[in-house]
Amino acid sequence: MIEILQRFEKQYADLEKRLADPDIMKDISNYRTLMQERSHIEPIIEALHVLRELETQISDAEEMIAEEEDEELISMAKEEIDALKEQRDTIERQSKMLLVPPDPMEGKNIIMEIRAGTGGEEAALFAANLFRMYSHFAESKRWKIEIMSMNETGIGGFKEIVFSISGKDVYGNLRWESGVHRVQRVPETESGGRIHTSAVTVAVLPEAEETDIEIKQEDLKVDVMRSGGPGGQSVNTTDSAVRMTHLPTGLVVICQDEKSQIKNKAKALRVLRSRLYDLEEEKKARERADNRKSQVGSGDRSERIRTYNYPQNRLTDHRINLTLYKLELVMAGQLEEVVDALKMAAGEEALKELQ
Repeated sequence: MIEILQRFEKQYADLEKRLADPDIMKDISNYRTLMQERSHIEPIIEALHVLRELETQISDAEEMIAEEEDEELISMAKEEIDALKEQRDTIERQSKMLLVPPDPMEGKNIIMEIRAGTGGEEAALFAANLFRMYSHFAESKRWKIEIMSMNETGIGGFKEIVFSISGKDVYGNLRWESGVHRVQRVPETESGGRIHTSAVTVAVLPEAEETDIEIKQEDLKVDVMRSGGPGGQSVNTTDSAVRMTHLPTGLVVICQDEKSQIKNKAKALRVLRSRLYDLEEEKKARERADNRKSQVGSGDRSERIRTYNYPQNRLTDHRINLTLYKLELVMAGQLEEVVDALKMAAGEEALKELQ
């Protein structure tokens, strides 16, 4: 691992030199890119220094054992070596996660879309369960959630819910959630106690800034209408709902959760911009010769990524062969173990590229 990490030293020294160049500092876009590169490499260099120090201490302790005759001192040195090796193994595991190449969207907030798939009402109920899971995870990270649009069912499910999550390293933690999430359980609507299998689709879109993608006004068709919903207070009596269509691509966004038409238009534009940005990034990724599908998954939303088995309290992530028997904790928002495992798998793929 030390040999692999050492390869970043020259790259880091070169970055430091370039960042000190006054001409580079004048080019804001280039400077920002280099700073992002440095923020990726800096913790790798720190890990390298720690590993070197640990290896030196292990070597010193081993030399002492070879020269020492006092059994008590030898025993103490062996205990110290075991503790140092444990620290080294921990740093090496953490280093694998650091090796994941920085994504162009690193640092961005996201717009997440959850849609009920096969399974009718049960799929809609599970879509609501997933929304609560991500909401609890966001709360634990002190991230902010804002609902952009939702289409509720009469019994508390969601046919579709679109929301933004903003905060530190949101995309870095949730970038692998795109795909088909399958649930196996006895539905609340099932009286016979039979286990059903349903599916929900999740899409994670990096939230685009106005500078990321240009949307021409003439490319938009905006229709206003009255909000729909399950009834009661959810239905507006004014034309505040907005349906925005991007004519060149045919993408359609509907927002109706705000009572203000202006606010609904602003939300619809945010979602549309992020969807268009995502389309552009997918196209670039396909065109890049060095782009490879890792075992962590391609991010294809038709890919079945995870199964939630309620009777056995089991969660399985099919991309990395991860199985956890703590589904109730995961559904309560304790996603750290899953997220860390996905990061580790991505780091191991990056490690293979470097070897």
